[in-house]
Amino acid sequence: MNPRLDTLQPYPFERLATLLRDTTPNPDRDAISLAIGEPQHPPAQVACDALIAQMGGVANYPPTRGSEALRAAIADWLAKRFNVARQTIDDARHILPAAGTREALFSFAQAVVDPRKTGAAVAMPNPGYQIYEGATLLAGAEPLYLPCLPETGFLADLDALGPSDWDRVQLLYLCSPGNPTGAVADRAYLERALELADRHDFIIASDECYSEIYSDESAPPPGLLDIAHQQGRSDFERCIVFHSLSKRSNLPGLRSGFVAGDGRVLAEFLRYRTYHGATLGNHIQAASIAAWRDEAHVRENRERYRAKYDAVMPVLEPICDVVRPSGSFYLWPAFDSSDEQLTIAALRDENLKVVPGRYLARAVNGHNPGENRLRLSLVASTEDCVAAVQRLARVCSTLAV
Repeated sequence: MNPRLDTLQPYPFERLATLLRDTTPNPDRDAISLAIGEPQHPPAQVACDALIAQMGGVANYPPTRGSEALRAAIADWLAKRFNVARQTIDDARHILPAAGTREALFSFAQAVVDPRKTGAAVAMPNPGYQIYEGATLLAGAEPLYLPCLPETGFLADLDALGPSDWDRVQLLYLCSPGNPTGAVADRAYLERALELADRHDFIIASDECYSEIYSDESAPPPGLLDIAHQQGRSDFERCIVFHSLSKRSNLPGLRSGFVAGDGRVLAEFLRYRTYHGATLGNHIQAASIAAWRDEAHVRENRERYRAKYDAVMPVLEPICDVVRPSGSFYLWPAFDSSDEQLTIAALRDENLKVVPGRYLARAVNGHNPGENRLRLSLVASTEDCVAAVQRLARVCSTLAV
């Protein structure tokens, strides 16, 4: 077997299952879960209709680079959403469909990391999506963790590494809006990241799969391609972005997204993917085109999440240290009690499932930035989300006695 498999750490939900293995949920409560970030809102109907209408597409092999129609729909959306001049996007050079961001984020590191270079490293947010770490380890590089702390607005601290470590970095994963913090990187932050990439010769992989869930309708989060275009990077040099229909359109089971940016890098990534084989079926491409070309369902989706935040924040704020994030559908509250103790008590006493924050982060120099925090995914109904934080309040009061 590949010896690098032994370097992988258990996934957060494996650890959660182990933690709760001997805990019996309170049978007097209906189960509520804020653990998994799987959207529960209705899937985009325009996509479902197109999927059904094009089921005949299963009779043909799909092209790895996707259809011209799909790449055009993606390019049109990118140009409009991120203020990029449409004529600067070459649909064949700058866009590559993917089977969701998870698959693409993982495989990208396998294609671009050169493990032969001394000290090969990949930088990533801490806490963050564990796929970044797993992709790094299996690519033969060292993960370098950038803490996401209150002092940095929960953004990955770009000052956490010195010049010698940045010189080892071949790839920097960023995530905005962040998972699990919901923090949004502003233009100055992204410009700083690009400055570091130029100085130390690395690629930025910007995970923007939550970019369409944000609090202020008049101020959508900026994206890395937006900054690249503004800086005159005609081929989007060093910039790769990842987008998905899972959160934007409530289509996690469709497994559809895309990678866009640096044409030279994507040409090599396409070469990798012709062997990797992660292509989108023709019926899935048809559904994706319909979804990328419709914004009405996306605006409705944002309104539903805003309503949840409006409802739960007044209940949650008195019991913990919590900030309403600018994006995503997560909350990242800090408590006086152990996050593992809270998780056990929540299931035992209230039949509520949550995730300990430490499971989403790594300890560096003896400090785990997720310790005594929980990740709450506001994907259930508004009623269930309110009931969940009310239950959490009761658990906190019990543990405080």
